[in-house]
Amino acid sequence: MASTLDPSANCKVVLANTIAKKLQEEVCEGVRTLRRAPLLAGFLSSTDPAARTYAEWTGKTCRDNGFQFELREVDKDDLEEALIAANHDTGVDGIIVYYPIFNNRQDQYLQQIVDVGKDVEGLSHQYIFNMYQNIRFLDPSQQKKSVLPCTPLAVIKILEHLQIYNTILPYGNRLFGHTITVINRSEVVGRPLAALLANDGARVYSVDLDGVQQFHRGQGLKKRRHEVEEKTGWTLETCLPESDVVISGIPGEKFKVPVQLLREGAVCINFSSEKVS
Repeated sequence: MASTLDPSANCKVVLANTIAKKLQEEVCEGVRTLRRAPLLAGFLSSTDPAARTYAEWTGKTCRDNGFQFELREVDKDDLEEALIAANHDTGVDGIIVYYPIFNNRQDQYLQQIVDVGKDVEGLSHQYIFNMYQNIRFLDPSQQKKSVLPCTPLAVIKILEHLQIYNTILPYGNRLFGHTITVINRSEVVGRPLAALLANDGARVYSVDLDGVQQFHRGQGLKKRRHEVEEKTGWTLETCLPESDVVISGIPGEKFKVPVQLLREGAVCINFSSEKVS
């Protein structure tokens, strides 16, 4: 998933599995300190084969890392009641639902049914609101962190591993001085990722089919949360030479990254399903 690329022959490739292994060890160590293994309940109401594969992968990953996992196959018309019951079940610590189910706004409604304290995917309105507003905790005492969407969080963990985050700077400003291009502006990955990176202090160019937007917190990080401005006339080719980090997630020929425009030593991350250069 991740690589640091140099336009010349000298480049270093870092595989995501290498980073994931260290994080998984930290998770396992944390689980061992608990009185019991947390239980994640997965709800499968979809006939989509990909959803079942994802559910099976979730179960294996949970068991490999010391969690309990229980797959509950529920008719889609009974799912709402099943989620409410799981919300009130003290034996269930987390809930994951495998979408799509109805493939319409009803799926969005179901996302809001899951209790905020058990929503492991961060799909509830409270988490999405907090993410865009740069609110990092659920409680005033700052003991409960807001859950972030998994793929944007994975990219952030990669950047932390590569020491792009400057730990000398104050928490929340640790990407200050970095210019990052994100090639993708989907509501699932690209836009949340651009917001998170900008909220941490970076200047972010968000590139998609309809143009370029800049996410930033103003000159000198004066703003509490990011703002967005259109970059009229800008293209991917305009952004790349300015960026020390390039993150791509749009498969297809239209957004192949012209590597000759990359800055020397640029960090490049690909989260799409195919090569982008």
